[in-house]
Amino acid sequence: MNESVSGHDTPELVHLLADLLQQQGRMMATAESCTGGLIAGACTDLSGSSNWFERGFVTYSNEAKTELLGVDAALIADHGAVSEEVARAMAEGAVARSRAQVAVAVTGVAGPTGGSPEKPVGTVWFGWSVAGNVRTERRRFDGDRAAVRAATVRHALQTLVDLMKA
Repeated sequence: MNESVSGHDTPELVHLLADLLQQQGRMMATAESCTGGLIAGACTDLSGSSNWFERGFVTYSNEAKTELLGVDAALIADHGAVSEEVARAMAEGAVARSRAQVAVAVTGVAGPTGGSPEKPVGTVWFGWSVAGNVRTERRRFDGDRAAVRAATVRHALQTLVDLMKA
């Protein structure tokens, strides 16, 4: 099923997220593969983000996921880098290897190459960790590489805002 992301624009989402994190006294980390740091970049575009944004991990290679986030190499071998298991481990690793209490992780196939019948271009697995609770979700976005990456950033932030409000 293909999905698009609607609702808030990215800067508005970052403002909402910043307010929630500061109100709750929490710090955030990102663990990004297919977005290559775009989520961290969107967060740090906001002046004062050092009050709530702790760090970002860009773990594009499988080795980086293992070395920086502690994702078990066997998990990647068994399920693939674009999987629920790896997204969960990335989110957990971002919290464990930072001073953040909140993390978002993304791993996917932005395209135009790299897709497969099981994981077509536009497939993204998300992981969110909020105060020890981890949620994962799979989405498939339409469009070119830039569109898939932009939709991934918006969905990652929107869902984190929703989880922080819960």
